[in-house]
Amino acid sequence: MPQEGGAELGISRDQDKGWAWVVLVATVLVQGLTLGFPSCIGVFFKDLQHDFQASNSETSWFPSIMTAVLHAGGPLCSILVERFGCRTTVMLGGLLSGVGMVASSFSKSISQLYVTAGFITGLGACFSFQAGVTVLGSYFIHRRALANALASTGVSMGFTLWPLLSQYLLDEMGWRNTFFMFGGVMLHCCVCGAVMRPVPVKLPAPSLKSGPGHLAEDVHLSNGNALDQQVHLHRSRCDACIQTLQKYLAFDVFCKNKGYRIYTIGVAWMVMGFVLPMIYLVPYAILNGVEERKAALLISITGFINIFMRPMAGLLSGLRVFTGRRIYLFSVAAALNGLSNLICTISAEYSILVLYCVVYSISMSVLGALIFQVLMDVVEMDRFSSALGLFTILESITILIGPPLAGLLVDLTGHFSYVFYTSSFFMVSAALFMGFSFCTMEGKNKLTEAHKPTPEKPSRVKYAEVPTQLGPEKNCSPAVIYVTSM
Repeated sequence: MPQEGGAELGISRDQDKGWAWVVLVATVLVQGLTLGFPSCIGVFFKDLQHDFQASNSETSWFPSIMTAVLHAGGPLCSILVERFGCRTTVMLGGLLSGVGMVASSFSKSISQLYVTAGFITGLGACFSFQAGVTVLGSYFIHRRALANALASTGVSMGFTLWPLLSQYLLDEMGWRNTFFMFGGVMLHCCVCGAVMRPVPVKLPAPSLKSGPGHLAEDVHLSNGNALDQQVHLHRSRCDACIQTLQKYLAFDVFCKNKGYRIYTIGVAWMVMGFVLPMIYLVPYAILNGVEERKAALLISITGFINIFMRPMAGLLSGLRVFTGRRIYLFSVAAALNGLSNLICTISAEYSILVLYCVVYSISMSVLGALIFQVLMDVVEMDRFSSALGLFTILESITILIGPPLAGLLVDLTGHFSYVFYTSSFFMVSAALFMGFSFCTMEGKNKLTEAHKPTPEKPSRVKYAEVPTQLGPEKNCSPAVIYVTSM
């Protein structure tokens, strides 16, 4: 009992004040170093393509693997956080990211770059970023929304600074030395992780009648023969595997919750086109005569506008008029984002490309501010963590295959403009699918409700607002949350 009292004192002393703000600054830096990093890959696209004599499709696998692993590593990160804690996981991620970038500077082929900078660096960035978000939720309770909003500015700052730094170092020392330097920069995640000391929390007592350990104990205490013991042990392992899958990947929610199923499929289809401009915009501008530094500035413009627009989009979505309608605001933003890609196909003049970046970044800010809020609206909060795990896994698959397919299209046609047509198709079609599907689903729910007596409980598949804040009496250790770079 004295230990529990000490834990409660630790919570009241550390959370929402004092050292929590130091952790917030560290989280901002981690987000800028990790999620902002893939934005600069387009700067190196032509140099990598030239040095390795690779096609557009082969070269685009490198940023695709990095971004996909960054999204898909969430469940693995959750396991590491539960076993070793957030501080160790963030520092491990920084070490992996640094080693991956240093090793990539010695790559002899594009396939080696897939492993070093793509897989190792992407996995390290995933560990650092998502564990940093998790520890932020431990340090902030009453001001958690404000803390997450401030932390998200790190992504926008990374989008702004990484391309400018990349282009400068590329001009001065080439891509290999630049990647070597980036290895040292990514190691700063270890410094940020070192300040994320764990917060004492009061954890629920483990049940004595659950889990594979108890089942195994029952096996040893039973009086059955050896065959029965093997059967029971096999069943216990299967039960443990099923429980693990339900904990981190909500297949049951995907099958039962129609709103979650529509939204997951729609976003997975959407991101196949969403990531294309960030990879191909700089090569497209350089190919059409734009100076390399001015071309890199285009990505920085997008990130700079995101710094201001993303908090505004979050405030806009919180207005009462959008209560229960955020999915439609999200769909409109996705359609606008897709249609903005057609601006690039009209002309490749620098002023037109700047206009494109402004429109693109505004819609991108709305998507980034709403993507998880909409997911909270369609999934119960007690299953949000596992639902988000499956959500990011499916999302990473389409992120992985989207850029290489677009690169193959460029190789076959010889025109970069087809990349932006493709991006527009995926974005607009996903927006229409989500908007019309939710509209149809709500219409059917209203008809069903009209023919029923007053229901005791709301339908679980109906798109409705779900409370996202716990009451004071329910303050507890937050679940691991997987967050994407959108």
